[in-house]
Amino acid sequence: MSATALDPKLATAANVSQPQLLRLALLALGVIYGDIGTSPLYAIRECFHGPHAIGISYASVLGVLSLVFWTLIIVVTLKYHIYVIRADNRGEGGILALVALVSSVLKRNRLATAAVALGLFGAALLYADGALTPAISVLSAVEGLSVATNVFDSYILPLTIGILITLFMVQHHGTGGVGSIFGPIMLVWFSTLAVLGIAGIVREPAVLAAVNPWHAVHFLVHNGMPAFVVLGAVFLVATGGEALYADLGHFGERPVQIDWFCLVGVALLLNYFGQGALLLSNPEAAVNPFYLMAPGWALYPLVVLATAATIIASQAIITGVFSLTMQASQLGCLPRVKIEHTSASTMGQIYIGSVNWLLMLLTIGLVIGFGSSSAMAGAYGIAIATTMVITTLLAFPVAWKLWGWPLPLAIGATVGFLIIDLAFFSANMLKVIHGGWFPLLVAALIYLLMTTWKRGRVLVGERLQGRIIPMETFLRSLDRSPITRVDGMAIYMTSSADGVPLALIHTLKHSKVLHERNVLLTLTSEQVPQVEDDRRIEQSTLGQGFHRVIARYGFMEERDVPALVKRIEIEGSPIDARHAIYVLSRETLIAGTRSGMWLWRSRVFSALARNALPATAFFGLPPNQVVEIGTQIEL
Repeated sequence: MSATALDPKLATAANVSQPQLLRLALLALGVIYGDIGTSPLYAIRECFHGPHAIGISYASVLGVLSLVFWTLIIVVTLKYHIYVIRADNRGEGGILALVALVSSVLKRNRLATAAVALGLFGAALLYADGALTPAISVLSAVEGLSVATNVFDSYILPLTIGILITLFMVQHHGTGGVGSIFGPIMLVWFSTLAVLGIAGIVREPAVLAAVNPWHAVHFLVHNGMPAFVVLGAVFLVATGGEALYADLGHFGERPVQIDWFCLVGVALLLNYFGQGALLLSNPEAAVNPFYLMAPGWALYPLVVLATAATIIASQAIITGVFSLTMQASQLGCLPRVKIEHTSASTMGQIYIGSVNWLLMLLTIGLVIGFGSSSAMAGAYGIAIATTMVITTLLAFPVAWKLWGWPLPLAIGATVGFLIIDLAFFSANMLKVIHGGWFPLLVAALIYLLMTTWKRGRVLVGERLQGRIIPMETFLRSLDRSPITRVDGMAIYMTSSADGVPLALIHTLKHSKVLHERNVLLTLTSEQVPQVEDDRRIEQSTLGQGFHRVIARYGFMEERDVPALVKRIEIEGSPIDARHAIYVLSRETLIAGTRSGMWLWRSRVFSALARNALPATAFFGLPPNQVVEIGTQIEL
C-alpha cells in the first residue's frame, strides 16, 4: 500500500513525531479497516432478515446488540488489538508470518509440523476470503439503490460486476496514485457511521442497555438453536479482525491501535446500536436497516460513499492476497510466480497477474451465482472463523515460549479465546449447505496445491542430494586430472549449500573446461520477514578457483541476484557482473512409481513445476548471460 512510502517502523520508534504518527494512522485507516468497516452494511440485517433470522422484539434486539458489543470488545479489541498484535515476526503480521515465528520457537518437532499444516490451511482460507470480500461488500453497497426505488433492481448485478471488473483491471497500475485518498475517504465513512448511529440512539436510547452482557446470555439461553444460528450473522461484525494483524508490518502497532480506540471501534458500535434503535421503532426496516437509518435526501450520497468504502475494502484484501502469495512462494509453499512492483519506491506495492485474474473470475462467479448479498452471507464468515481458531492456537506457543508467560496463564488465555472462536466457528459451519461449502472447497484446493508443492520440493531435494559429489572429492579429482581453464567467472546457482552442483558436473562432463573463477551461489529462506544486512552474505574459499557464497533472504524480500552479485568480492575484488555467466540446472520432473508421493500428486506437482516462473525471470538474471543444463528427475 502507499502507506509504506512513510517508513512503518517509525510507528514503533520512541522518537516518532506526532504528525508522523497521525499520518500513519490516517493511512492505516484506508488500508486495514475497510473490511470490518463495511460490515454495518449487512451484519445486523442478516440477524433479523432472511430465512434464518430471529424475530424482532425488545429482548431479541438487545440480545443481538449485546452479542455484537461483546464480540467487538473480546474478539477484536482484546484478542487482536491487545493480544495477537504482539505476536509479530520482526514487525510483520499475518498467518504465514505467525507460522514462521512458531516454527522458529518450536524448532523441528511434531508440534512444529502441525503448526505449519494449520498455518497453511489458514493461508488457503484467506484466498477464499479474497474472492468473497469484494463480492459481498460491493454488492451490499450497490443494493442500497433498491431502498430508494425499484427502478434500479435489474441493474444492481450488472453495475456490481462492472465495478468489480474495473477494480481488478486497474490493479496492475498499483495504488500509489489513489492510495493517499483512501484514508480521508474512510475517515468520512467512519464519521458518517458514527453520525447515523448517534441519530438513531437519540431516538431510542433504551438500546444502550445492551452493553449489559446479561442480555446476550438471556438471548442465547431462551432462544436455543435459532439464537445459535444467529451467531453466524453476529460474527460478521468481526470479519475484519484478521486484516489488521495481516497488515501490521505496514504501519506498526500504535497507528493501528489509535485508529481502533479513537475512531473505528467507537463508530462501529454507535452504528450498530443506531440500527438496533431503528428496529425497535420500525421492525419492517430489517430489510436494510443501514440505509433506512439515513434521511431520504442522503440516500444516494450514502450509496456512493458506501460503494467507495467497499472498493477500498476490496482493494485491501486483493493486495493482501498478492502479499500472501509472495510470502508463500518465498517460503517454498507455492511455485515461483511473476511479481510486478507497481511502485519504484514502495516495496509493498506488488501485482501478481495470475492471482488477480483468478480472483476476478471467482468474485464475479460469486456475484452471479448467489445473486444477492444476503444469499452470499451464507458463504461469508466460515473462512475467517476458521482462520481465527487457527490464529488462537498458533499464538499459544508464542505466548508461552517466546513471551515467557507462565504455562497456566498461556493456557487460560488460549482456552478463553478458543471457546468464543469455536462458538462462532460452529455457528458458521451451519452455513455449509447454504454456500459455506465454497470457501471450504477453495481452501481445500489451495491447501492441496501448497502441500503438494512443499512435499514435491522435499522429494526433489532428496533425489538431487543422492547425486551430489562431496566438494573435497571433486577438488582432489582436479588435482589428479587437471582441467583446461578459460578466462572469466561462472556463477553456479544451486539449492544445496554443500557438495558440487549438478550443473557444474554436467558442464565439466560435456565441455571438459572450467572457468578460472567459479562461485557456487545458494539462496536460503529464513523464517523472518527481512534479514539484517550484515547477515546477508556468507562466503568461503574452497580452493582451485572455487568460492562458495550463501545469501540469506526473508520471506518478504525479493531475490535480486544481479544486485546481490555486485556486493560479492572474490579475492579482494568485486565481481564484474556484466561479464559473468550464470549456470543453472533445469529439472524435468517425471511422475513415476517411486515411493514418497501418490502418482496423481506427482502429476500435479509436475504440472505446477512446468508452469512456474523460470528461475531466470524470478531471480532477475540477464537472459544473455544464462546457461541452463537440463536433468530429469523421477518422483
